[in-house]
Amino acid sequence: MCGIAGIITPNASNYRAELQKMTDAIAHRGPDSAHQEFYENAALGHRRLSIVDLSETGKQPMFSQTKNECIVLNGEIYGYLDLKKKYSNYHYRGTSDTEVILAMYEQKGNALLDELPGMFAFAIWNEEKQELFCARDRFGEKPFYYAHGKNGEFIFASEIKAILASGLIKPIVNQEAISHFLQYGYVNAQQSIYSNIFTLPPAHFLVYAKGEIQQKRYYSIPKNDLKINLSEAKEEFSHLLKNAVEKQLIADVEVGSFLSGGLDSSTIVAMVNEFKEKQTTISFGYSGENSELKFAEEIANKYKTNHIEIHENRGDIATDLKKISPFFDEPFADMSYTPQFKICQAAARHLKVVLSGDVGDELFGGYHFYTVEQEMRNHFSYNNVLLQFGLKQFGKFRETSFVTKQNAIYKNILDFHQNKVRNYFTKEERNALGIKANFQQEYSFNINPNSVNDMMRVDLEKYVPGNMLMKSDRMAMANSLEVRTPFLDKDFAEFCIQLPDNLKLDSNNDKIILRETMQNYWTETIRNRDKQGFGSSVETWFEEESLMNLSDDLLKNSSNKVFDVIDFKTTQKHLNKDKKHWNLLQLAIWAENYKEFI
Repeated sequence: MCGIAGIITPNASNYRAELQKMTDAIAHRGPDSAHQEFYENAALGHRRLSIVDLSETGKQPMFSQTKNECIVLNGEIYGYLDLKKKYSNYHYRGTSDTEVILAMYEQKGNALLDELPGMFAFAIWNEEKQELFCARDRFGEKPFYYAHGKNGEFIFASEIKAILASGLIKPIVNQEAISHFLQYGYVNAQQSIYSNIFTLPPAHFLVYAKGEIQQKRYYSIPKNDLKINLSEAKEEFSHLLKNAVEKQLIADVEVGSFLSGGLDSSTIVAMVNEFKEKQTTISFGYSGENSELKFAEEIANKYKTNHIEIHENRGDIATDLKKISPFFDEPFADMSYTPQFKICQAAARHLKVVLSGDVGDELFGGYHFYTVEQEMRNHFSYNNVLLQFGLKQFGKFRETSFVTKQNAIYKNILDFHQNKVRNYFTKEERNALGIKANFQQEYSFNINPNSVNDMMRVDLEKYVPGNMLMKSDRMAMANSLEVRTPFLDKDFAEFCIQLPDNLKLDSNNDKIILRETMQNYWTETIRNRDKQGFGSSVETWFEEESLMNLSDDLLKNSSNKVFDVIDFKTTQKHLNKDKKHWNLLQLAIWAENYKEFI
């Protein structure tokens, strides 16, 4: 895992200092080594975290055999050994997956993306064509940002902070991104917090040549559901998952696993056991809180893992937030980012690579609101009839009576999903805060507004890259740790996406396909347990004096930078120690971190 950066401009060697500042800004992504390479019109920089091919032949930037092409890569190409056999006419000098991309590029050009697996963000400079070819993986596991500098330079990097560090751009705050953050708690994966710094969206490539940018989607998630019964689905599910885990275990360093004790992480650990006699598992919990450590211990004992259990006192929340939040470069309100940072920090003391059970909920139907949405679909006709749905606590659907009184009106499931699920501020509330812009995401498929499976597809293209994978990448890389997500293996993920929703959930069960396939791999306690989130409640955190002091410092002083972005008086109405208060506090922390750019 690594950090990449580059500047495409005439007389590129004159930009050594700027490129050095960029790679220094993301040194945490690759502490093992740093290198730069220069052509007349291109400067490429790289920070390396050595995982595969630990020798000098694996270093980047990496030239092709003719030196006409040079690549910088952040990511891992799973199954690259099979690709290496297929592209065997290339003269390989080492054993890295990076070199396989160069071999594919020489033979297929941009079309290499059709068969390139894994998580990646890369850039290839083609000296003959005088063009830069950049691409990002299908689901958005690895980041890629770019901008135009004040003198027309094309600048790219793994993180926004590297682009800012170049000193070549004066960023402009993006009102659409602020609006999206206020509504959902994160910046959309198809834009950045600055209107003149752009993100290459997941599943897209970019070509920069002669001062022009061409950007195109190369992959769309499958739209149609399979016609398959449970027995057939279980067999294919098991086969594809084992294949995914086996490929992601390939590394020249030890690969461990996060183990929360939930269904998803327990599944990954069980699958690793199919290929390794001994594995290391890492669990984390705050001392004195209702953590999942006891469940994780059950699975660790079942598979006789080298289990590392981290107990940590909560400590000073305000200090943690101020320390950790700058790694995002953008406002970010997911409450689990501090424990995520700490488990990555703990894991990095023992490992360089860990497997994660992330994205199981979106693939298998694990969130309670999916069950709610299925019941909404089953109980209402949508022939131009408004949906009337009342649930005070839709997150705990099983304990709640269905439709006892009208609480809100939604025209379809999509409307409910976008305006009720994971929402902070309504459009009217955002307007009152002075944010009137709105961002409309582009999806790779036509959404059926009353399909529960399509709500999962929406989450895979919106919430997963914008929130979950952003958090995973930044918190892992902040600790120079690589996190791999087997559930996002292309073949496995595509199969799960296309499973009919009745194999994922019904009124009484979630994750049906996972439970039916994997139940014998779990302990009885794990089989019967319900979902538990990673983190504490907002109300609990606001009981901490340090957090309230931080809130008062940042949100009750009208001269603070955040109030160059939102309205001070309206903000005071939302400081109620709840999720909206938390959202505003994260925005204020970001504004304080980057006040020189606001």
